Amino acid sequence: MIELVGADMTKRASQAVYEAAGLWPRDIGVVELHDCFAHNELITYEGLGLCGEGEASRFIADGDNTYGGRVVTNPSGGLLSKGHPLGATGLAQCYELTHQLRGSAEARQVNGVRHGLQHNLGLGGACVVTLYEKVDA
Repeated sequence: MIELVGADMTKRASQAVYEAAGLWPRDIGVVELHDCFAHNELITYEGLGLCGEGEASRFIADGDNTYGGRVVTNPSGGLLSKGHPLGATGLAQCYELTHQLRGSAEARQVNGVRHGLQHNLGLGGACVVTLYEKVDA
């Protein structure tokens, strides 16, 4: 069942991104992830390497997934807050991460963020993980 919700695809895709960028999950300050169902958020924390396998509930209980924690997740409110608009989901995530890196996210702003990660998946068949980096002008 875990493969059905994209855990393995998420792990492979994120590892490839981290390796190509020379970064680790601990370098990511903000994540927009595909939280199409509540349990997917937990599975995705582990797949992205934000916490160890079986540690997602502790990751949340410790507040490591929000402001003041290790990484702010879905400051936009995530997919469910938007009604999960198919097709527009990825664009909304890109929009949020761009504002985060530009420092223009207003009340949602994650202070000092240099790297953002976008995770999107189509159940059972596709997973995209994209890394964003702040470039100083």
